[in-house]
Amino acid sequence: MKLFRLAPLALAALLVLTGCPDKKTTTEVETPDKLPVAPVFNPDSAYAFVAKQVAFGPRVPNTAPHVKTGDWLISKFQSYGLTVREQPFQAMAFDGKMLKARNIVAQYQPQAARRIAIFAHWDTRPFADKDEKNKNAPLDGASDGASGVGVALEMARILAAQPDSLTPAVGIDFILFDAEDYGYDSSTQSELTNQLAGLESSGGSSWCLGSQYWAKNMMPAAYKPEYGILLDMVGAKNGKFSREDLSRQRARDVVDKVWNIAAQIGYSDYFLFQDSPGITDDHVFTNQAGVRTIDIIDHLPVGDDYFPAYHHTTDDNMSVIDKRTLKAVGQTVLQTIYGE
Repeated sequence: MKLFRLAPLALAALLVLTGCPDKKTTTEVETPDKLPVAPVFNPDSAYAFVAKQVAFGPRVPNTAPHVKTGDWLISKFQSYGLTVREQPFQAMAFDGKMLKARNIVAQYQPQAARRIAIFAHWDTRPFADKDEKNKNAPLDGASDGASGVGVALEMARILAAQPDSLTPAVGIDFILFDAEDYGYDSSTQSELTNQLAGLESSGGSSWCLGSQYWAKNMMPAAYKPEYGILLDMVGAKNGKFSREDLSRQRARDVVDKVWNIAAQIGYSDYFLFQDSPGITDDHVFTNQAGVRTIDIIDHLPVGDDYFPAYHHTTDDNMSVIDKRTLKAVGQTVLQTIYGE
């Protein structure tokens, strides 16, 4: 296992591992010539939402910036008229620290029977363990965390502004997970002890603590959406999104739908028709909970590294955020929703 998100053998029953990304491109599945009209995603607004989160400071559990950010997120969803609930929990991190955290669930059109889940994580990693100079510094998490939440907030704002005649045919649940990024990376933290190592033998992980808690304590109760889309690292310059392995295994139809819509509306430079290995991310646990979920995540399409250079370094700040990438992801996901 070269990278922390690469699925270990202990999760072989859940993930189908591949050696290297398939460098061959494939032809997209045929889709209708005409797509339904969808609202225009505003990348300037999404960018402002990303910047606001970063301005609070690193969103590390057990810190004041973390609490203030969570309160702000709840107030923003509420200001758009969504039904918002908190899911507080405590979880032990790999270093033995007890984390006080909360997942946030914001429902648009909660009365709708058919639903789609939009997942993201709102916390930041407490240490830049891939950074050559500042290994113990906390991260801004501009792309890794804030970008997915920024896209979700802008989608909520846009949907709430639509008249009844232009609302989608499905309800949307924005589910933001906490304590996703407080995990153990053996490639950069070998001097430390992973006190959660035993979780992997039972399908768990030191990562994604919020989604693991949610999967065992679903909110809403007995939640059964049509499918879920996880947004993780979706705001950086030259973002590239390949078809991740678990996403293909559990929800290939959703992968095909999203990637083909992206191509139809002009974003095939971002959504690559290329397969990539499975990774441990929040979608592992939403899939375990029975929600068919795909992962849209920034992935290097060439070379041996899975992640871009800013990943888990102090370079993951507002300088890497590109409105064009936010637009590509946000418009694609909005168009997908309006196609249901």
